[in-house]
Amino acid sequence: MRLLHTSDWHIGRSLHGTDLLAEQESVLRDLADVVVAESVDVVVVAGDVYDRAVPSADATGVLDRALMRLRSAGAGVVLTPGNHDSARRLAFGAGLLSESGVHVRAVTPAVGEPVLLPDSHGYVAVYGLPYLEPELARHELGLGGGGRSHEAVLTAAMDRVRADLRGRDGVRSVVLAHAFVGGGLPSDSERDICVGGVDLVPVSIFDGVDYVALGHLHRPQSLSERVRYSGSPLPYSFGEAGQRKQAWLVDLDADGLAGVRAVPLATPRELTVLRGELPELLADPRHAAVEEHFISVQLTDPVRPVDPMRQLQGRFPHCVHLEWAGAGGAASAAGNYTERLSGRSDQEVVGEFVDHVRGVPATVAELGLLTRALTAAAREEAAR
Repeated sequence: MRLLHTSDWHIGRSLHGTDLLAEQESVLRDLADVVVAESVDVVVVAGDVYDRAVPSADATGVLDRALMRLRSAGAGVVLTPGNHDSARRLAFGAGLLSESGVHVRAVTPAVGEPVLLPDSHGYVAVYGLPYLEPELARHELGLGGGGRSHEAVLTAAMDRVRADLRGRDGVRSVVLAHAFVGGGLPSDSERDICVGGVDLVPVSIFDGVDYVALGHLHRPQSLSERVRYSGSPLPYSFGEAGQRKQAWLVDLDADGLAGVRAVPLATPRELTVLRGELPELLADPRHAAVEEHFISVQLTDPVRPVDPMRQLQGRFPHCVHLEWAGAGGAASAAGNYTERLSGRSDQEVVGEFVDHVRGVPATVAELGLLTRALTAAAREEAAR
C-alpha cells in the first residue's frame, strides 16, 4: 500500500491579511496529480485541515473540491482534526463520507478503532488521533483527575491503539497524530499548543506501530525513519520564505514499513523578504524576478518615507508586509527603563522619543511645541 502523508492544510488562512484560498486550492489540486503520478492508495491529513474552528463558506468549498479531486484520482482519504479545527464540525457527515472513501477520525474515545484498508498483503489499520486537548481528553480517555499534560493523554490514546493491534495478527499499522513531538523544529507560523508549560511529548510514545504521520509543525522533518512531520503544503509566514514544501510517500509491504521518500510540492506564489532603502527597491532591476511574489519589506531609509506601501505595491503588487528598520527604527537602547530615564528631563525624554521613532531629531520649532505641551500638561496635573 502507498500512502501520501500530508498535514496542516490550514484552509482559510491569510498572510498578513491577504487571502490565500487561491494558492491553497492550487496546491491541493497538485496533490491529486501526485496521487495519479505516484499511484497513491490513501492520502492522510494529520490535523489542521482548516485554519479556524468555524471556517468560511469559501474555505469549506475548497475542502469539498479537494476531497472530490483526491477521490476521483483514485485515493482514499483519512483525516483528523488539529488544534485549529473544531472536531465536532469537521466530523459532520463522517458516516456518510466514510461510505465514499473519506474517513474523518474525530472522536477521542474511538482512537483505538482504526480505518481498515485492504491491500494485496491483508489489511493496514490507520488510527486517527484527533488533537487531544489535555483538559478535555483526559476525561474522555478515562484519566479522571490525572493526565493534565499532552504526554499523559497521548500515552493513554496510544495504549488503546496498541491494545487494539494486539488482537490483529499480521495487520500493519499507521497512526495520525497532531502534536509537538520532542526533536521537532518549529516555524513561526504554528499556534502554540502548550498547556501549563507541558507540550512536548517523546517519540517513544509512538512505539509499536509501523508509521507515524505527524502534524502541527510546518517544517517537513524526520524524527526517525518511521516518525515524521510532512509540514504544511504552503509557507504561512515569511520565516518560511525559501523553505521547500513537500509530502511524504510511504510504502508498506507485507512486513511493515518498506520505504519513505519526499515528493516536492510547488509553491504557487513564493515568499520573499527584501531589505533596503525605498528608491533602491523601486529601481533595482535585480528584483524583477520576485515582482509577483508575496513580499515583506524592511526599509532602511534614514528617514521614514511617505506612503511607502503604496509606492512598493506599484512595483510589487503582492507586497503584504512592511516595517521600517532605519537608523532610528533599528536603534536599540542599552540598559533598563529606569537607567535610560535616570537624570533626564521630560523634554529630553520626549525629544529622544521623536528621534527614535522618526530617525531624525526634532527641530527647534518642534521642541518648542513639545515644551509648551509638557508645560500645559504639568499645569493640568497640578490643578487636579
